[in-house]
Amino acid sequence: MSHLKNPRLELLWQFAVMLASAVIAAIALNEFLIPADTFSGGVNGIAQLLYSAGKPLGLQINTGYYILIFNIPIAVLGWFKLGHRFTIMSFATAFLTSMAAVIVPSVDLAHNPLLGALFGGILTGISIGITMRYGFSTGGFDIIVLVLERVTGRTVGSLMFITNFAIIMLSGILFSWENALFTIISIYASTRLVDLIHTRHQKLTAIIITTEPTAVSAAIQAAILRGVTIIDSKGAYRGHPNATLLVVLSRYELYALQGAVSAHDDHAFVDILNTVDTSGLFMNERQQAAQRQSLQK
Repeated sequence: MSHLKNPRLELLWQFAVMLASAVIAAIALNEFLIPADTFSGGVNGIAQLLYSAGKPLGLQINTGYYILIFNIPIAVLGWFKLGHRFTIMSFATAFLTSMAAVIVPSVDLAHNPLLGALFGGILTGISIGITMRYGFSTGGFDIIVLVLERVTGRTVGSLMFITNFAIIMLSGILFSWENALFTIISIYASTRLVDLIHTRHQKLTAIIITTEPTAVSAAIQAAILRGVTIIDSKGAYRGHPNATLLVVLSRYELYALQGAVSAHDDHAFVDILNTVDTSGLFMNERQQAAQRQSLQK
């Protein structure tokens, strides 16, 4: 994963992620899910339900406009619960998604409801997962799910499936239970992809070999507020002294850690290991936020 030190390049990269997420979500909707009469999860799924329910009444309002309308009140929740920067970036992604849904033509690429549900769900999961991996979301139910994740500690994918149960039931009641079964497949595929890409609930251990241990450890602690263990070591090939840093972190903090390391030692070697479990103090996001506020006072 690349780390851009220039703030303008970093912002440009994040905008590219937003745009990619929006286009992928629009393709999932217009070219797989809608032609298959299968519903996505979250706000996109609600938009599809309203669009499909409006057809017999002659209301041909594009799903993109529904997505934009429903994201406004949810953005207010995110503003107070998840931070201003996160909410602005998430709402910008939702806005791009709504515009992409209007622009991308509706074409049945799968010609099969099962394939439409499966590939639509996979693309939706990729769209959500890549935004969460870079510290924001696609808006809508993603914001609600991230708030619930902080409270319950459950994975994002499992919470998304639970909150989308109402959409599954409505698709069965309003249309057919066959639609509901295909919707289950779509939502399950998307939630599995989100957990595969995002996996913020997983813990990792970073082993960092560096010749700048003081600067690197200080940068890590400033970036993610994690304890760093420094061990004196020596390279076997040349015999030069160095230091080995050990850090246990959450999966969602990996991007920030790698950026902190590369900013102070371009030649540092970073080895990332999966951590099965931890005991003792390991601050969650809320505890970290409280710690940051106490340090600023």
